[in-house]
Amino acid sequence: MPKLVVDFITSLDGYGAAEGWPGWWGLEGPEYLAWLADHPEADYTVLMGATTYRLMSELAADGEPGTDQLAALTKVVFSSTLTEPLSWPNTQLVSGDAVEAVREMKETGDKSMHTMGSLSLCRSLLQAGLVDLFRVVVFPVITGSTGNERIYDGYPDVSLEMVNSRTFDGRIQLLEYIPTVLDGPPGSNKSGS
Repeated sequence: MPKLVVDFITSLDGYGAAEGWPGWWGLEGPEYLAWLADHPEADYTVLMGATTYRLMSELAADGEPGTDQLAALTKVVFSSTLTEPLSWPNTQLVSGDAVEAVREMKETGDKSMHTMGSLSLCRSLLQAGLVDLFRVVVFPVITGSTGNERIYDGYPDVSLEMVNSRTFDGRIQLLEYIPTVLDGPPGSNKSGS
């Protein structure tokens, strides 16, 4: 059965971006970039929402480095506001319920998937119990004054079993977990799902 990886890049304080900071907070290094280039999920289908699609396809149209590789990947964008034809190559538009579409892709498809950005999409897929691996790359910055896009707001309580970790360039942390959505705090008669 295909698996689903939720993939986030974050500051230490849980923001996905920060006003005035460059991409990757300006701290991408050769080890991290090499890992991205050799990414084991290069043949996975990329899942994203409309906001991420608009941002990434605009960056690609402007010739932003690295976006040419994304153009070749199979992408599915979930949106009720976008219309076809989409400008970014290899992109399928799904206007129906994202959770049901991903559930069907996992049950009947043959290709694993990973997310790109898309905070609300990732939250709904996790809440539905569809996420097999939760990956977070933590950059060593705190963006308390300028941070935006708080990643975990609105999430349920989740227990995370670490299955892999790695440090890139002596400062960037890769953390991979198997998630379990909880009904309440661990140890309470409501925990577990």
